[in-house]
Amino acid sequence: MSTASATSTPSPASHPPTEKAFTPLVRQFLDYLKFEKHFSDYTVKSYGADLIQFGMFLAGDIGHRPNPEVGGTAVTPDVIDDRQLKCEPLTIREFLAYLYGQNYTKSTTARKLATLRSFYKFLIRRGLLSVNPLSTIRTPKQEKRLPKCLDLEQVQKLLEAPGDGDLLSARDRAMLEVLYSSGIRVSELVELEMGDLDLQEGVLRVRGKGRKERLTPIGSQAIRALQRYFELRAIDGRGQQQQQGDSRVFLNKHGESLSTRSVRRKLDKYLVQAGLDPGISPHTLRHSFATHLLNNGADLRSVQELLGHQSLSTTQIYTHLTTQRMKDAYDAAHPRADVGTVPANTTIPHPATTNGAAPQRPFYPAKAG
Repeated sequence: MSTASATSTPSPASHPPTEKAFTPLVRQFLDYLKFEKHFSDYTVKSYGADLIQFGMFLAGDIGHRPNPEVGGTAVTPDVIDDRQLKCEPLTIREFLAYLYGQNYTKSTTARKLATLRSFYKFLIRRGLLSVNPLSTIRTPKQEKRLPKCLDLEQVQKLLEAPGDGDLLSARDRAMLEVLYSSGIRVSELVELEMGDLDLQEGVLRVRGKGRKERLTPIGSQAIRALQRYFELRAIDGRGQQQQQGDSRVFLNKHGESLSTRSVRRKLDKYLVQAGLDPGISPHTLRHSFATHLLNNGADLRSVQELLGHQSLSTTQIYTHLTTQRMKDAYDAAHPRADVGTVPANTTIPHPATTNGAAPQRPFYPAKAG
């Protein structure tokens, strides 16, 4: 791990960690996530950044210094690993206090705690620890925020923004159509390979979190957008090298795989063109996909499977966005919900009034005994 002074130590947020910055135990944990749990590179990188920050805290490079007597002595990776193994709940609480002092949001703090929980569970499974120092630590209660969702008119504007007059425009139109038609994550989109597409049946094979595969249908609009993109790519010289069945579907202008960051940049461009909220993300299309399905009668379990959610509770957040559908279902199904017999503009009197008079004081019978 880097032993630069506090004045020259780069923050984890501004400089992505390099492999040499990981301690041996952290390196083992990240390899476990990547090769055994099949986590995405982005997720592994996030876990690594969180653990590097915790290691810097234990080394005294940030926050308080656990062992002031070490002074300016270099703290080696083995020493940090030893401190991680001897970590106590009090140290975790001090680390949380440091995060609070740095104005980290509750959601970010919760994510860092989740990283530490996973790391210490890994150490216990490997027989290096017997007690988890986080067993008595509670995750900060987070604010419940409803996901952003586009209405149908906004979706239409966004999907039409790229056009399909040239290769890159057709690619971008196809990307947006697939995101909204299937509800897949942007990380799943960029990993789609040619062999994952069955345009005849209108089905995608998607590799989700933990490399779990699922089949997801796509609609006719997305199929046509993909076909148009493939037609132009076949004409372009960059498409000639992508004939194997395992090649990526969406390529950049150099004929290489797109990154999730590139997809975000493209979306930002078309949001401006369409005059839509610049705060919309690719994940907003996933939220819109789920909400529109539920609004049109899809059941929650089916939406869960389409989204690739492991827990139904994760999918249930979308039910808060579908109140109108529930009201319509109530009006259509409940025998006492029919308000058609009440003339328009009729004021329904309060039950306690008589002939429009002021409310009368209700009568309560005396209690027996």
